Amino acid sequence: MSVAEKTGKKSGGLGETVSVIVQALILALVIRTFLFQPFSIPSGSMRPTLLEGDYLFVTKWAYGYSRHSLPFSPNLFSGRIFGSDPERGDVAVFKYPPNPSLDYIKRVIGLPGDRIQMIDGVLNINGTPVQRVKTGEINNPDITEENRPVDVYRETLPNGVSYDTLDLTPNGISDNTREFTVPAGHYFMMGDNRDNSADSRVFGFVPAENLVGRANIIFFSISDGSSPLEIWKWPTDMRPGRLFNFVH
Repeated sequence: MSVAEKTGKKSGGLGETVSVIVQALILALVIRTFLFQPFSIPSGSMRPTLLEGDYLFVTKWAYGYSRHSLPFSPNLFSGRIFGSDPERGDVAVFKYPPNPSLDYIKRVIGLPGDRIQMIDGVLNINGTPVQRVKTGEINNPDITEENRPVDVYRETLPNGVSYDTLDLTPNGISDNTREFTVPAGHYFMMGDNRDNSADSRVFGFVPAENLVGRANIIFFSISDGSSPLEIWKWPTDMRPGRLFNFVH
């Protein structure tokens, strides 16, 4: 066999490898853009529903697609295509309105036209208090980040969606707010950790265009600030009870 023939075979092998890599990257980009995108939870604003160190998949098609569905949010079009409206109680990832380069995750509380207000720690929607029942206390620093028992309240929204919220500071500064009227094409988002969440009470309404997707399932969870790549820490820091839990 000649040197040219050998070189040709090697080039063909390299070309096939490059082709496979390119196809894999394109497939990953399509999946990330249109189907699922992984996210990690960096803060405690959604405790006890989501914890720091949770890794979850977000369904991208849930609310249709906007420019923020694409990597780097290119300004190719405005609004949403194939859009579906979020439901009250959804846990959604969105671009932070003051700085769209940042991803935030909160719960959809107010829909367009709603009036939202906190009165003495009780969420009010359109002038009606949301059902709120104390279910007990949590005394687990991995969940509350507090070295003391923390009250847990079960909230039930008008559409029947229920979830737990933390009350770190009774009569806290966020327990009483003005009334917010959600404008058309916007949503009011709140964290479940009501006294430790920078949400629509602080930064205002979230435009529909900023929605990225709906949180769907936790596929990994590790505590104590450990990285999932630190496999040697899995036996002590991984939270096996949270793996493959659906987000509600």
